[in-house]
Amino acid sequence: MLPSWISSLASVGMAVGPPLVYADQAISIVRKKDSTGFSRDVCAILLLANITRCFFWLGEHFELALLLQSIFMIVAQLALLYICILYRPKFSPESLGASTRPLSFWQWSTYTQYIEFLAGFILCQTVLFLVFGRSEIYVSILGFVALGLESTLPIPQLISNYKQKSLYGFRMSTLLGWVGGDAFKTIYFFVLSSPLPFKVCSIFQLSVDFAIVFQRLYYGVPVPVTALLEEDAEQALALAEE
Repeated sequence: MLPSWISSLASVGMAVGPPLVYADQAISIVRKKDSTGFSRDVCAILLLANITRCFFWLGEHFELALLLQSIFMIVAQLALLYICILYRPKFSPESLGASTRPLSFWQWSTYTQYIEFLAGFILCQTVLFLVFGRSEIYVSILGFVALGLESTLPIPQLISNYKQKSLYGFRMSTLLGWVGGDAFKTIYFFVLSSPLPFKVCSIFQLSVDFAIVFQRLYYGVPVPVTALLEEDAEQALALAEE
């Protein structure tokens, strides 16, 4: 049994630690005025997963620290998403009108469209919970969906790194935060005997984190071709104006 002060400190760390991981990433994007290298799909996964986890809490009251973590994470990701859109690369799919996703999902041109989608998602979750919220099976499904979705968090970044053959633009502090945070929460879930979905999904997420660590060692952080093309295009425009 852990001393009460250690348990309290761990709970505070669980609540505020994960959202703070993205502060340095946001600052880096603002300084460079470029979100190249950071996958906005990370924001999508975290927003959808944590909104769903809030509804899961309504059906099964797990630790308050984890609920607060979800609320803080939603706020943090909404801010990070805004910054990513404000400083998105000029060669992004939505800028070129070349999105290959159905309905251009999560590659929309304005921040308002993202907010409208999230509002619709929350409304659907509310209606479903009002109808099925008393069912233990439905609540369990919510838990596995929320935690399963969150466990896929590093996968878009893993794919983005593979396509670029570089971790350019992806902050080392964010990667260390992922590995350290996921290792901490995996231990936390087992020590506090959290529901099974938390344990299974945290182990999977940690394994993908280590795959990105391997990418960092293998690819390094060279400037990707897309960023070079964008820089050449800006130089060409500057010369043309002269």
